[in-house]
Amino acid sequence: MFLERLDLTDVRSYDRVSCTFGDGPTVLIGPNAQGKTNLLEAIHRAASGRSHRVPSDGPLVRAGAEVGVIRCHLVTDEGRRRSVELEVGTGRRTRTRVDGQDVRRASEAIGVLRAVLFAPEDLAIVRGDPAERRRFLDDLLAQRRPAFAAARGEYERALRQRNQLLKQARSLRGEARSAATSTIDVWTEQLVAHGTQLLAARVAAVRALQGPVDTGYRQLADRPERVTLRYRSSAGDELGASSDDGAAVPDPGPISTAFRAALDEVAQEELDRGQTLVGPHRDDLELTIGELPAKGYASHGEAWSLALACKLATSTVLAEVGDRPVVLLDDVFAELDETRRQQLATACEAFDQVIVTAAVDADVPLEGARVEVVNVDGITQLTPRPSSGDASAAGAA
Repeated sequence: MFLERLDLTDVRSYDRVSCTFGDGPTVLIGPNAQGKTNLLEAIHRAASGRSHRVPSDGPLVRAGAEVGVIRCHLVTDEGRRRSVELEVGTGRRTRTRVDGQDVRRASEAIGVLRAVLFAPEDLAIVRGDPAERRRFLDDLLAQRRPAFAAARGEYERALRQRNQLLKQARSLRGEARSAATSTIDVWTEQLVAHGTQLLAARVAAVRALQGPVDTGYRQLADRPERVTLRYRSSAGDELGASSDDGAAVPDPGPISTAFRAALDEVAQEELDRGQTLVGPHRDDLELTIGELPAKGYASHGEAWSLALACKLATSTVLAEVGDRPVVLLDDVFAELDETRRQQLATACEAFDQVIVTAAVDADVPLEGARVEVVNVDGITQLTPRPSSGDASAAGAA
């Protein structure tokens, strides 16, 4: 798949812009704070259903405007032309269209455009809290299996309802508490049903990522240490163990049983504390380099290489089911030494389309189209500057 054209209206620093892309690399060049990342953010928002920088769509709208429009035109691996359009605003529901038609749920647009983004914020995959690693897995799964986003939404709904009841029951006694507990049991069933789907999908994703992450890290870092991924479940670490029968997707039956048993064990503590203590919302992805956990032990260069390897590996995993994704690299090359830059450039040769941002053109050892990005009086402008010998130049209007 490749992104053919991106149209923005009143999005971040863009009042109105249309940028066309060819296959292969495209490098967006300009000083910091000019609007390069805004382009990648818009593409990623259309592909994944969320911005990698902010939790809501309001900040995506240009200052002074009420609504921003993101429109992506793409070509699938089979040659089919498709489009995704979002109307985002502050305090309003996002309107989403796929192939020109309104969709009932925004999640229906996730995965139509497939994109893998690596940005400086992704260093949190290695150094951040467990929530960052859970988000990494869930973003991958939402694009790989669109139904996953719906299952995650149902789980979060059940979790909210159950936590609310647990808080209420904490102050009750006698028959009132017994009645509240019965209602909690109803939501526990929902929690287990949807949580089992999430757990099985995440474990399958970790198994699929293991090989590509390990290979990618050793290539990028040019080091021999093996990287190991392990899903650490609050319902029991055995749920994330390697499959003895070689199956990529775990059997949901044992997961459901273990999840329910773990909830039973902490039932009284949950009532006392007023919150759900077991489930996918409390799990973690453990990353190990050699014999040491990456978090707390990896050097700056190792952490960058591992985080980048994790994101690039998602491209391989996505391509196993459906179209090959567009790869977006935000200000990555400047953070790498010369050896790692060359290794990343080599890795980029395997991707159909790569869109890169950089402050300095010389930092990016890729042959491809160049687009200059300059902000003038608060409005970002794009000027195509094809590199010599490149057959496909990006353009802006």
